[in-house]
Amino acid sequence: MMDHIRPAQLAQWLEQCRQQGEERPVVLDVREPWEVQLASVKADGFDLVHMPMASLPARLAELPRHRPIACLCHHGGRSAQVAYFLKNQGFDPVVNISGGIDVWSAELDPTVPRY
Repeated sequence: MMDHIRPAQLAQWLEQCRQQGEERPVVLDVREPWEVQLASVKADGFDLVHMPMASLPARLAELPRHRPIACLCHHGGRSAQVAYFLKNQGFDPVVNISGGIDVWSAELDPTVPRY
């Protein structure tokens, strides 16, 4: 079963990771480069890593297995697939950010453009 959080729950998830003694979490943005140029988030309490979904299998070794990962895309579909893939590869904890950057703009930061 995959864990999902909404963007508005991210701060709570980050705090939970901190309280559990986890290392600094990663938000893994799996969107295409043109999407990241159009709209991106600010790393606040986490490290932001951009790795397009299609490149993930070849770049898997670049991801830290010992840190919590929250996956992000445009609406939450691609990131859910990536989160599931990472869980099956032994990454834990991994969550999907439901609603993606679109809901991020609506719930957390209206300065992030919606597209």
